[in-house]
Amino acid sequence: MALPLPARATDEILSRLAALHPKKIDLSLARMERLLEALGHPERRLPKVIHVAGTNGKGSTIAFMRGMLEAAGQSVHVYTSPHLVRFNERIRLGAPGGGRLVSDAALADALDRAEAANAGAPITLFEITTAAGFLLFAEHPADVLLLEVGLGGRLDATNVVDKPLASVITPVSIDHVDFLGTSVEAIAGEKAGIIKPRVPVVVGAQSPDALAVIERAAAKKLAPLFVRGQQWNVQEESGRLVYADEDGLLDLPRPRLVGPHQIDNAGLAVAALRAVKLPAAHDAGILRADWPARLQRLAPGPLSARAPAGVELWLDGGHNAAGGAALAHALCELEERYSRPLVLILGMLGTKDVTGFLQPFAGLVREAIAVPVPGEHAGLKPEDVAAAAVGLGMKASVARDVGSALDGIAREAVVPPPRVLIAGSLYLAGAVLAANGTALG
Repeated sequence: MALPLPARATDEILSRLAALHPKKIDLSLARMERLLEALGHPERRLPKVIHVAGTNGKGSTIAFMRGMLEAAGQSVHVYTSPHLVRFNERIRLGAPGGGRLVSDAALADALDRAEAANAGAPITLFEITTAAGFLLFAEHPADVLLLEVGLGGRLDATNVVDKPLASVITPVSIDHVDFLGTSVEAIAGEKAGIIKPRVPVVVGAQSPDALAVIERAAAKKLAPLFVRGQQWNVQEESGRLVYADEDGLLDLPRPRLVGPHQIDNAGLAVAALRAVKLPAAHDAGILRADWPARLQRLAPGPLSARAPAGVELWLDGGHNAAGGAALAHALCELEERYSRPLVLILGMLGTKDVTGFLQPFAGLVREAIAVPVPGEHAGLKPEDVAAAAVGLGMKASVARDVGSALDGIAREAVVPPPRVLIAGSLYLAGAVLAANGTALG
């Protein structure tokens, strides 16, 4: 019997795998299907799968589903992307009483096996790491796998699962236009590509144009639809979450996750689990759900210590126009509870619509401070981000990093201490968490 491989630094393996990326970038399932066949089709040995696509809210919706399932005693695998600090965050292995992030040793072993089966052929990093994730999920027993789409849906590497328990589509908006199209209709078509024949489709709030595309796709596949505003609904009433569908009414606690948009995400999670009749402890699950860098209060640490005394320091990975609108709405709600001057520290990738993201903040922000996105990412120049803010009538400046931005805020005497939001990129959010020593798990 072969001895288990020793644990190794996964970063070295991931760097080697990244070099296999095809010279021409194209979304395709052919490479994934070839590799999975070489691995013995682990995608056919997975537990029950709930497949989640959409533009915004995928991770939070999954966090709510996981919380409700685990609170009911279910063992839940989770696959999400991107990670914030460590690659291991993408793969959570279910276990009684609550799952755990994959260990370095188990991840390295699965990546090694996927690399050997791929035999040097061109493949994207997301495809080969998804295949490694399927190996782990197939080999560790669990009741449910919550599977998040990486990009789009129709040609995403996760879309090789041919018979999920349910397909879930969160709100669709403009993002990743280079790959998915420039219209909401085109993007909705890509997201609706996860719909499978006769598999229930649970749909969050959508624009009329996006919903029409999803409805047509479901009709072609004879897939039952559970649409917000039709088969189910959710709203906040007197500080509670009230959910209703044809099976009855649920009066639930308001989520710990901050912002009105989390009411929507929690409602979609409830709808998905009720549509497929999975056991769920709704009350306990909504309260235990946690999802880093989604309006997260930054804990005490080396980075947060550089902020002014008494400051409210928030972190969010929002990076598109719809995300900006949701964040601005949430901050308006915070402002109504307790008024503070708002300072926005912003770093964004070059592929994002900075003006679209910032537009909802016009009139709310005392100052915008633009910073670079750390690492080898195609980030916008801070000067360009600041110029976009100025174009919307905001006071704006540039800092060399988030720490320097916080230093500058600390030098100003502002009463009351400001509310500071760091946003614009999940890569920036991950760098902030790492610099602050905030543990994830």
